[in-house]
Amino acid sequence: MATKALSSPPTRANRMKIVTVLGARPQFIKAATVSRALSKIGITERIVHTGQHFDKNMSDIFFQEMEIPKAHYHLEINSLGHGAMTGRMLEKVEEVLIKESPDGVLVYGDTNSTLAGALAAAKLRIPVAHVEAGLRSFNMDMPEEINRILTDRVSTILFCPTATAVQNLKKEGFSKFDCHIEQPGDVMFDAIKYYGKKAESISRVLQRENLGGSNFALATIHREENTNNPDRLRAIADALNTINKTLPIVLPLHPRTRNYLASLNIRLDVKLLEPVGYFDMLMLLRNCSMVFTDSGGLQKEAYLSGKFCVTLRDQTEWTELVKAGANVLAGANAKRIVTAYKKNRTKKVAIKPLYGKGDAAERIAKRLRKI
Repeated sequence: MATKALSSPPTRANRMKIVTVLGARPQFIKAATVSRALSKIGITERIVHTGQHFDKNMSDIFFQEMEIPKAHYHLEINSLGHGAMTGRMLEKVEEVLIKESPDGVLVYGDTNSTLAGALAAAKLRIPVAHVEAGLRSFNMDMPEEINRILTDRVSTILFCPTATAVQNLKKEGFSKFDCHIEQPGDVMFDAIKYYGKKAESISRVLQRENLGGSNFALATIHREENTNNPDRLRAIADALNTINKTLPIVLPLHPRTRNYLASLNIRLDVKLLEPVGYFDMLMLLRNCSMVFTDSGGLQKEAYLSGKFCVTLRDQTEWTELVKAGANVLAGANAKRIVTAYKKNRTKKVAIKPLYGKGDAAERIAKRLRKI
């Protein structure tokens, strides 16, 4: 299934085809920008939704709001352990790729869906393009770190969002591998620029939750390193409850986190919301005073929205944000989280061009034509 290089735009009779493998909320947002760019330059895209995020508020709403083309394949694989989930996805994605015989496979981020899509393509000798390549937390206890390292190693084109990501790959010897390292910028920047105005006209989350004109912080908790560790989850909850006494906290709660909190009888005294769509999240970001999160994507979105972020993890892939003074690592230590809040609650964040010019999706699409 080796592919031929294209030196000129494909004709309608010989149109380039890309299969995109998606499965989780951050990937839907990133794919929205790239799918639009692919369509503009005449590349046919077939979308495979693995089903990793299957809740309507975690999946369907993003396709509806962001006008992502409807998935051509829905694998409905979820609620399994890492091995079983990745293995089943690998099997089913392989079936799709054999049927579609694409010129390339596009994967995003660091989920089980990412790794399954990359492995299925690599074993069929189909070029793999990885968006958000080169990110490293240097914590091998994180499933995401394993996924991103393995995905990078089998990828043909590595689309790095930052100079740090490029350097990570070079330090690992990727310059000697049969691959191409590119730095188009970060597609999340594209998304915020494109969907910001639309969010203002469509989202009603501030009115619905009576947040208009109020001062509040935005928080999220979903990483396994926190949710699967009772001591860490309890410490984070204690810190947020303490902060909530002086600065109200709004927390859209991941279904898995809600279940862990209930099973451990951990009380959160903050304002809890059901999972929200991207437009609602943009409006919450735009109107909050600061962010507390263990999400990788939300750290960037906070920065691009001009908000200081307290990261509830011991490491971050986005080290440039820490160096820029826009992010502090507080881990799951209640005292450190509260201290970080007190020191930075009035801090202003100056946005610098750390993530490109907001044209990453266009650059990615143009590069894919040369596979």
